[in-house]
Amino acid sequence: MRAMLMLSDREEISRGLAEGLQYKEIALRMGRDPSVISRDVARHGGRGGYRAAAADEAACAARERPKVYAVERSPRLRAVVCRQLRGGWSPASIAGRLATDYPDDQACRVSHEAIYQWVYAQPVSTLARELISLRTGRKARRGGRRPPPTPRIREPRYIDDRPAEAEDRAVPGHWEGDLVIGKDGASAVATLVERTSRFLVLVPLTGRDSLTVGEAVIAATGGLPAQIRRSLTWDCGAEMARHTTITATGLPVYFAHPHSPWERGSNENLNRIVREFFPKGVTITSDPDYLAMVASEINDRPRKIHNWKKPSELFTELVESHASTG
Repeated sequence: MRAMLMLSDREEISRGLAEGLQYKEIALRMGRDPSVISRDVARHGGRGGYRAAAADEAACAARERPKVYAVERSPRLRAVVCRQLRGGWSPASIAGRLATDYPDDQACRVSHEAIYQWVYAQPVSTLARELISLRTGRKARRGGRRPPPTPRIREPRYIDDRPAEAEDRAVPGHWEGDLVIGKDGASAVATLVERTSRFLVLVPLTGRDSLTVGEAVIAATGGLPAQIRRSLTWDCGAEMARHTTITATGLPVYFAHPHSPWERGSNENLNRIVREFFPKGVTITSDPDYLAMVASEINDRPRKIHNWKKPSELFTELVESHASTG
């Protein structure tokens, strides 16, 4: 086991820095690995601000148990995290946006994992009283197996036949789709996600049969520029049995392989977010205005994959760029 640095060790580091020595030279003098020296200096002020006594005091404080959760170290940070969790933001979105929204407040910095740990450590009664919850609704980490889907589509064109340009998401206009089912299977909404921007469209449905779903998808995508409707990838649900009618409109339909939900990963991720608004066991409305409001709120959440830009911003840029070159 590697021995901890003591005050005498840190005084040796401080003297070495004052002499202008490199980390490896200080490490050789002390009989330590250079990485031990560099990490301790980086933690406690850098080459210009390192002080042995202050570094040793900070290291002793960091070893104290129980540790204060990172979210609790700043009242302002805690307030921001609670507010954004109530607004439906994910811990990753909150952590990624802090530097943009609070550039001059270094206390408003925390990792997404620290937010998860803080939430999981809270009593359920506290979370309920403060109206705080994760988007998934989880109170603790847990796993579980999901039943695999059953293919029910005749003569499907699988994802292997989809244009190669769809794979790296550099070319916009390739969509993923699925249904989110309501109470007792009596209601549903179709979710369409553009792979490049992760922009979500919620398609109102009055039924789950293939005719209703096919016509609704055609109506929802018909007004898009041709460059923004290049393909649609769906799972093997029976609601897409009339996929040829959608393909005939210029939007070719491809199917993910059975038992392979990761082939529609963007859609699966957005469906989980849609469930925040339509939990399992509730009836899903077909009101287009309400569904548009829900989609707008989801599309206005910053995404880590876009360096915390919003899907709505990126999708608008895509549509305008193709409209100007069309």
